[in-house]
Amino acid sequence: MHTGEQYHAVIQTSPRDRQVRERFQSIALDLLPQGADVLDFGAGTGIDAKVFAAHGHRTFVYEPSDAMKGYLAQHCQDEIARDAVTTVSLPLTCKVHGVTANFAVLNHIPEQAALFEDLAAVVQPGGFVLASMLNPFYLGDARYAWWRANLLNLIRDGSYGIASESRIHRFTPRAVTRAAAPHFRLERLEPRGLGLATRLYMFLLFRRV
Repeated sequence: MHTGEQYHAVIQTSPRDRQVRERFQSIALDLLPQGADVLDFGAGTGIDAKVFAAHGHRTFVYEPSDAMKGYLAQHCQDEIARDAVTTVSLPLTCKVHGVTANFAVLNHIPEQAALFEDLAAVVQPGGFVLASMLNPFYLGDARYAWWRANLLNLIRDGSYGIASESRIHRFTPRAVTRAAAPHFRLERLEPRGLGLATRLYMFLLFRRV
C-alpha cells in the first residue's frame, strides 16, 4: 500500500505512466471550452487537477483515499488557496462541463450503471466523461492465471472482478457503453482494433445526451 507521497513519486517517474497521463490530459484539455469547470473523479494526488487549473479550468476533485487527499492538499496547495481546485465529497453536488477519471479509477466501481446515473446529474448537457480504464484485451496480461481464468467471463458477461485488496474489475467497452446509456453515448474509443491487444489502458469518451 503506497502513501500519497510514494504513489506520487512512483507514477511521476514512470515513463509509461507519464506518457499515458500526458495523452489523457491533452484529450481532456481539447474537450474543455475556455474557462469550463471540470470534475477530476478519483483525483489521486492532484496531478491532473493541477494541470487543468493551470489552463484556467476550475477543478473539483473527488478522492476517497485519505492518503491521496492528504498529499493532494500539499501538491495543489496554491490552487486550493485561490479556489482553482475545490474538494468535493459524495453525493456530488457540483455542475461541470466534463468529468475526467484517469488511471483505472472506474475499474474500482462494479456498479457502472449506478455510477453513470450519478455522473449524469453532474455533467451539463453536451458535456462529457473521459475515462482511462484497464484494457481487458491487453495481451500483456495473458501471462497471468487470473486473466486466462476469466476470459470466458469476459466474453460471456463483458466484465469480471478479481478477488484482491484493490477489488479491480475489468470491463469491455461495450459493457461500459451499455452502463452509460441512456445518459451518455460513446463518442470515442482509443485504441481500436489490434491496438487493444498492445495497450494496457484504453480511453473512452462519453458525451452527455
